[in-house]
Amino acid sequence: MTTPSPATDLRALARFAELVRANVEQVIVGKTAAIDLLLIALLCGGHVLIEDVPGVGKTMLARALAVSLGLSFRRVQCTPDLLPNDLIGVSIYRPQTGQFAFQPGPLFSHVVLIDEINRATPRTQSALLEAMGEGQVTVDGETYRLPQPFLVLATQNPVEFEGTFPLPEAQLDRFLARVRLGYPSPAEEVQMLEVLAAEHPIERLTAVVDGRQLPELQRAIYTVRVAASLREYLVRLAQALRAHPDLALSMSPRATLALFRAGQARAALDGRDYVLPDDYKELAAPVLGHRLLVRPAASVRGRTSLDILAETLATVELPLE
Repeated sequence: MTTPSPATDLRALARFAELVRANVEQVIVGKTAAIDLLLIALLCGGHVLIEDVPGVGKTMLARALAVSLGLSFRRVQCTPDLLPNDLIGVSIYRPQTGQFAFQPGPLFSHVVLIDEINRATPRTQSALLEAMGEGQVTVDGETYRLPQPFLVLATQNPVEFEGTFPLPEAQLDRFLARVRLGYPSPAEEVQMLEVLAAEHPIERLTAVVDGRQLPELQRAIYTVRVAASLREYLVRLAQALRAHPDLALSMSPRATLALFRAGQARAALDGRDYVLPDDYKELAAPVLGHRLLVRPAASVRGRTSLDILAETLATVELPLE
């Protein structure tokens, strides 16, 4: 039996992504970049924070992705009275057996949408840390593995703060990328109205790939080459951000690895077995922007994490490859 070559695996990965992208675009119009970021997170085994105003398609994007992959999907609406056990599950006493049996919560799905995550209390938000970081949950001293692949898509509204609990930095660092959909262009909005003139396309959407292949495809991105000069570039970028006077919290080693891996996935989606400098420049904002904490004094001057990141990217020299 012949073992598939890395090139064959990467072609299969690119084809997998192409099918999913085309299927999701039947529902979400004009958001190819956002769909690709979700695919990158999937291939990296990471999670995504979708931050945007209501009504731009955050929930529909998550649902369309899960359907396209043929994987289980659960949605949780966060409210201040949501408890950790409402996410994880609970042990229930069974009189018939005289024993406790674990009843899994919605986290035991392949794709989990945590809607308006910042409306949940910090206690409930912290229940996601083990699940997102380790792919498991612990209840009453027992550890339960979550199904693989496992993707958390969390949404939050960046302009409504009444009754919300800002995500702590440790929680934000668990998200591989932050995605912002934005409003559609006039042409895209006209196309959206044409698509939605009759039955919503999500109702007839079907699976186009076998999502259970994802663990194998995730291993395929390890074969994508990252030149030594590019690895050194990522470290120089991290050092520059850590030394920036306007940042109270900067790029962690987890963030360095996240950007490194995202570049491999970006190249694989394009059918390449090597990473380009532009891959990292393109991915820096969605992968790093939400991890940088601006000092209050700088924030008062109107400085934002994305401004500081853009300036740093312009000063750290890229390798010429």
